[in-house]
Amino acid sequence: MKKEDLTYLYLILFHVLIGGLGYLLPFTSKIYGYSIFVFWTIYIIAKQNRNNEVLLAAAYIAGSEVFLRMTGGNPLYEISKYGVIYFMLIGMYYSGFSRGAVPYWIFIVLLIPSVIISTIALNFDTNIRKAIAFNLSGPVCLALASIYTYKRKILLKDMSKILLSMGLPIVSCVVYLKFYTPNLQEVITGTESNFTTSGGFGPNQVATVLGLGMFIFFYRFMLESKTKFQIAVNLILALNITYRGMLTFSRGGMITGFVMIVILLTFLYFKSNQGGKLKMNFIIVFVALAMIGTWTYTSLQTGGLIDKRYSNQDAAGRVKKSQFTGREQIAENEINTFLKNPIFGVGVGKGSEEREAETGIKAASHNEITRLLAEHGMMGVVALLILFLTPVLIFLENKFNLFLLCFVFFWFLTINHAAMRIAAPAFVYALSLLNIQLSLPKSKEN
Repeated sequence: MKKEDLTYLYLILFHVLIGGLGYLLPFTSKIYGYSIFVFWTIYIIAKQNRNNEVLLAAAYIAGSEVFLRMTGGNPLYEISKYGVIYFMLIGMYYSGFSRGAVPYWIFIVLLIPSVIISTIALNFDTNIRKAIAFNLSGPVCLALASIYTYKRKILLKDMSKILLSMGLPIVSCVVYLKFYTPNLQEVITGTESNFTTSGGFGPNQVATVLGLGMFIFFYRFMLESKTKFQIAVNLILALNITYRGMLTFSRGGMITGFVMIVILLTFLYFKSNQGGKLKMNFIIVFVALAMIGTWTYTSLQTGGLIDKRYSNQDAAGRVKKSQFTGREQIAENEINTFLKNPIFGVGVGKGSEEREAETGIKAASHNEITRLLAEHGMMGVVALLILFLTPVLIFLENKFNLFLLCFVFFWFLTINHAAMRIAAPAFVYALSLLNIQLSLPKSKEN
């Protein structure tokens, strides 16, 4: 076996071990959670961020967040978003940031008026600090990560390392899920999102990272497998992550991962020459057959309930009244709140209080777009325009960035069903702003 194959195998096996220990010896998850910050801090300081090591660290933090949450390994519940911010600030200290990232400084400023309003508008018994941090940690994480990544030049091979760094802890998550639910037939009895097959954690967030992991290892299978051994390993990982993601019965994350794969395949196909298109035809057919095979196996394992879930049916085959499990009601309420308070909104965190008072629904927003509108008003509209238009303009400048559209769609689709509860959509959005190059200019190489 080649040295590079052994190195890759050891990396995978190490994270398989972490997943197994997280279930068999729960205290090891705490050790793992703390050691991530210690290891990456020491590593970045030693390297002085010469090759954007902070992106590797932030990617690992984002990839490990859900696993650490479900195993109780995070020192603080929201620490992964703060961790990404922490490493981005270290990156700025060593490597600076682009002056062109003005739109994201403006984005941060646009959030301030609603914060001021919330200090007055929130209910007396509400913890103001927690309400603001819960709702704004995601957007602030996105903004600071984007300020660091904006048009920063990076090699394609380094981008692949960043994705692998994000994907490795997702392997640990899948192994933990396998230990947590060894007998599927006992726990899958309906078509609702299943907490048991999601490791006792929120299926929405679990499916989100598994969908991202599915994309990462399918990408590695297609473009980063240098040997037959790596092809086999990446394919096995991609299919296993897909299978476990489907078993969560949470559709949003898996559909998002599938859309990312389709965008990547489409991009590669149209950017390839004639010989490349022939190879792409083979890859597309193979990936399609692999997906169909995984779906068929999942359907057999769930007694056909997965088919009903994606057809929006209950276990008896009856079509459900709501396609989005009630989230559309929350979104509609937030749009109405925006129309009533169009200038500055009702204040950060006040949207959920207003909703509970008006409708009796006590639930945080699942949609970051409608939340920004309700709680930030026109400031939120301008903020959203910045987030949408900036990647579009970068894509028009460099249409050879094969990841940009994949990452932006991941962010957009995720914030529509899971808001920004985890760090992944914020960080992945920031990655879309990188200027990915096949090689450095000769002068810089010299």
